[in-house]
Amino acid sequence: MNAPRYRASRVGGCLEASVERRADGCIVLRSTEALGPVPLRLTDRLAHWARVAPERTLVARRAPGGGPWLRVGFAQMVERAQRIGQWLLQQGASVERPLAILSGNDLEHLSLALGAMWAGVPWAPVSPAYSLLSQDHAKLRHIVGTLTPGVVFAAGAAYARAIEAAVPADTPLVLTDGAALAGRPVTPFAELLRTEPGAGLAAAHAAITPDTIVKFLFTSGSTRHPKGVINTHRMLCHNLQMATQAMAFLADEPPVLVDWLPWNHTFGANQNVGICLYHGGTLYIDDGKPTADGIAQTLANLREVSPTVYFNVPKGFEELSLAMESDAALRESLFRRVQAFMFAGAGLSQAVWDRLDRLGEQTVGERIPVITGLGMTETAPSCTFAVTRAVKSGHIGLPCPGVEVKLVPDAQGSGKTEIRFRGPNVMPGYWRAPGQTAEAFDDEGFYKTGDAVKWVDESDPQRGLAFDGRIAEDFKLSSGTFVSVGPLRARVIALGDPLVQDAVVTGPDRDDLGLMIFPRVEEARSLFGLPPEIGAAQVLAAAPVREFFQHLLDRLHAAGTGSATRPARLLVLTEPPDIDRGEVTDKGSINQRAVLAHRADLVARLHAGDATAAVLLPRSR
Repeated sequence: MNAPRYRASRVGGCLEASVERRADGCIVLRSTEALGPVPLRLTDRLAHWARVAPERTLVARRAPGGGPWLRVGFAQMVERAQRIGQWLLQQGASVERPLAILSGNDLEHLSLALGAMWAGVPWAPVSPAYSLLSQDHAKLRHIVGTLTPGVVFAAGAAYARAIEAAVPADTPLVLTDGAALAGRPVTPFAELLRTEPGAGLAAAHAAITPDTIVKFLFTSGSTRHPKGVINTHRMLCHNLQMATQAMAFLADEPPVLVDWLPWNHTFGANQNVGICLYHGGTLYIDDGKPTADGIAQTLANLREVSPTVYFNVPKGFEELSLAMESDAALRESLFRRVQAFMFAGAGLSQAVWDRLDRLGEQTVGERIPVITGLGMTETAPSCTFAVTRAVKSGHIGLPCPGVEVKLVPDAQGSGKTEIRFRGPNVMPGYWRAPGQTAEAFDDEGFYKTGDAVKWVDESDPQRGLAFDGRIAEDFKLSSGTFVSVGPLRARVIALGDPLVQDAVVTGPDRDDLGLMIFPRVEEARSLFGLPPEIGAAQVLAAAPVREFFQHLLDRLHAAGTGSATRPARLLVLTEPPDIDRGEVTDKGSINQRAVLAHRADLVARLHAGDATAAVLLPRSR
């Protein structure tokens, strides 16, 4: 059989690593390729492209109602940034009184962010979910209290209730349209663009150094209150150079992105927006989402704009690949010039990966390389990349140039290995949280991720590393047997497609494993043709749906090789995960520990013994 043909996209930077084996069992990996030069400030790249390609579009978004693309070019953005930066300084905005942005991805959001960056004023993009979905606004209040912002921007009156709940009355407010909010004075965004830059702005910009704070990104992790990750120019510039060397094709032509990934997360903001700033590229803001309701907008955008690189989460690639099966125009537009696909946030199922390969061969006669890796908010984000043609789902590759990777055996005896990072892309700490900062690093200054990894091939380290779950999620059964939660959850989600949104593994200090399933109710309704008027509980109680989950449990139980891999009971949850209780992050990731804590009564019911109307047991035990 002939070897598959791949698009000849240039890669590098993460292809080989030196291996230092220490006497204490730790292993340190370093890229054999040196990190190239980086700019002192990210604004230097924005200014460069404003001189070199002033009219080129930096960012575009469709007009309301699906109208034409509204565009902002590089030179226009520099002018915007300078005017906004001057206005922020006039309001007294500073490191101690930064800018808070309550908005999704839009032109005003990016203009404000770059204006703050130009003036040396940090900003914090706050998840819209904390304002628009939360009922108690506890996370938003915590973030505002941590930041003590000097200015708050909100994308319209939809944020009025959140502002009333969390923003002090004397904090200056900027709104997209300047609408009044319960009698509070509001400055319309357009007024900022009428401000004339002055000498104060020039001095503030000249004072920026690599260690100047660019922004704060808040990450919830496994705690109730979000932590503010400090992001500096040093971190962002070095990480973008690391990405450039790993994905060398980014420097071959100005990149074009069609992207929905939120700017309050490091993947969408630091990497994807950063790539366009770094390389003079164009970002088309995709107002779609990888959901049943949101995917149509994404597909329409991709039929019109052909990206040179495409980033998404696994669910997005799943929806996109299914749509391409019957949409030739979509296939031809996406595959026309894309150099690589890249995913993050979770594992891409091999079935979706194989479908993308097949569709690429069918459309353009070659496969598009799929790139992945490991990164996090605290590392700006990327630390490892997997860029070879041998990459498969679960691989995370080898360290980027400039990053040191330390592999540390778990001291709790689980047999797992934690991955830790040190390098110029790693945060100096959490904002106004010295205790959490101290806990985050080991005595050599390596950031402790809590992620477990293993070798793809122990006999050949150059094949790289594979993800092995979160150490903090793992637990022991009453027998003392360790349960590796991450791989089991991944298997449940893969086998439970399309009706399993996520799964929580139960059983700490119990005799056997259980599963609590967050289902996709609308997928179940559609798959089995159930009436639209019946509620979620009735859908989940329907005979074909119960049989689907019974069959899933039977398969998982039969495939298990022991008590640590063989689920013995299953409960389908009728209540979705609650963002206010920390059960789910705003990007949809389930917090296993929070779910177990808040649903302890359901865990007890699941492990009570016999099967019930809700609890399923394997038919063959």
